[in-house]
This record gives sequence, C-alpha cells and structure tokens, in this order.
Amino acid sequence: MTTFYFIFQQTMFFMIPLLVVALGGMFSERSGVVNVALEGIMTIGAFASILFISLFEKNMSGQPLLILALLIAALAGGVFSLFHGYASIHMKADQVISGTALNMFAPALAIFLGRQINGVQQIQFTNTFRIAKVPVLGDIPIIGDLFFQNTYITTYIGLAILIISTIVLYKTRFGLRLRACGEHPQAADSLGINVYKMRYAGVLISGVLGGIGGLIFVIPTSTNFNATVSGYGFLALAVLIFGQWKPVRILMAALFFGLMKAIASSYSGIPFLTDLGISSTVYKMIPYIATLVVLTFTSKNSSAPRASGIPYDKGAR
Repeated sequence: MTTFYFIFQQTMFFMIPLLVVALGGMFSERSGVVNVALEGIMTIGAFASILFISLFEKNMSGQPLLILALLIAALAGGVFSLFHGYASIHMKADQVISGTALNMFAPALAIFLGRQINGVQQIQFTNTFRIAKVPVLGDIPIIGDLFFQNTYITTYIGLAILIISTIVLYKTRFGLRLRACGEHPQAADSLGINVYKMRYAGVLISGVLGGIGGLIFVIPTSTNFNATVSGYGFLALAVLIFGQWKPVRILMAALFFGLMKAIASSYSGIPFLTDLGISSTVYKMIPYIATLVVLTFTSKNSSAPRASGIPYDKGAR
C-alpha cells in the first residue's frame, strides 16, 4: 500500500497543473481563440511567482506566501495572455503563429530578467509549502493517506478550479455566451452579445489559469526555476484535446497523463519498476509517447468548437 500511496501522490502533483492549465485552454478555445501559448504563459506565471517567493521568503513563509505567489502568477499570466488576445482578436492574426511567438518569447524574457535581477537565470527558493498532514482529515483511513498527507494546498485549489469551471461553463449566463461565441459567433452577435469582449474574457481566463498552473507545476517538483516548464503547456494542450474541451473529460485525461508523468519522474521510487532494469531514458519518454498514441487514435473524433481558431469579423455574414 505504501507504494500505491506514493504513486497516487506523485500523480496528483503532476495532474493538478495539467488540469488547471488545460481548463484555462478550454475557456479560450470555447470562446473561439486557439491558445497554443499555454507553455509561454506557464513560464511567465512561474517566473513571476517564483521570483516573488525568492525575494520575500525571508520575511514570510508557508501557505500565506504561497497564496500571494498564486495571485502574482495569476496576474502575470493574465497580462501576458492579453498579447495573444490582442493579436488574435483585435489584429485578427493567425492564432497559432501568435501563440508560437509568445512561447518563444517567454523563456527568453525569463532568462533576461532573471540574469538582470539575480545575476543568474536560475531562481532558487525554499519549499516551505508541503503539508505533512492535514489535522483530523489526515487521520481518515485510506482517504487521509491519499489526499491529506504529504500534500500541497495547490491540490485543493486545482480541484476547486475544476468545480468552479464546470459551474461557470454550464450553469451561468457567462458560460452560455462564451460557448455561443466559440460555436456560432454571428448568431451570438445578432442577439446582442459582444463577441470581442467574450473572446478577450476567454483568453484572459486562460492566462490566469495558465499562470497559476506554472507555479503549481514548479512548487511540488523542484526548489528552483530555470526558465522552463518542461513542455507542460504542450502536454496540457494534449489533455485539452483528449478531454474534448469538457471539464470532466479533461479531468480524466489529466489523471491519465499525470500518471504517465509520475511514472517517468518517480520510477526509481517504485520497486517493481526499478527491478525491471529498463533505462531511465525510456521512462522519461513515456508521457510523450503516450501523448502521440492517444492523439493518433482520438484526433479524428475530436469535436473542437466550430469557430475556434477563426478570427471574427463583425461585418462578415
């Protein structure tokens, strides 16, 4: 059972950032804007928040510092995503090219600013955020070991974001209008819905969640940030497609890819995998091989929002 608990907890560490970032991408694409800039948004969110932690960890620590860092990550990711929104919505640029440009720009900016501020691009921080055991809840048999021991508050925040996203998308007027703009923007416009504002809102939400996801990815897995999120933004895109742009399916996809990533990163702590004698390189390839295989078999049946990736022209009919 100890091995099972270890695998589950590692899976949660990798699943939650995938879930949050993919949900962000969902809001953008549901509004009609393809956001392949998730990798860059994660990088900027992680950079800003980890830098904040590094600068202020001498004055405060633990959960208050982490919550403030999450707000910084959300702000940085949201602002950075507006560049993509402006290019895609206002300038009607190719959305894939715009997102790719931001993905290339983000790590370069993080490296430049890191060197200017710290003298080196790598930003170190002390992890004071792990919760060894949640009082009372950590004593519950099985469930306590799985969810309330050796965990992070970001796990619960990620699950809360899932619930809120589902409610917003399907149970609110905003969600209905957002989905309308991604499916039939002309029809939405004819009903008085401002398609441009809704698309900006979708991109902004994706930026906020992408920035948060960048910090959530770094905190449980490292004690430094080196201007990269290891391709996690692209993996989140795969989760989004595999999840068919629907919150619950995205959760299932994130769980699957999180498990693959946990195996790749923590195989040395799993006895039966270590005993197989397989090269570490093979384990590191598992998440990306799984991505290619899954997308090969599911891409033909994908049902992306009809107007996703198509610039909206108010004068066209």
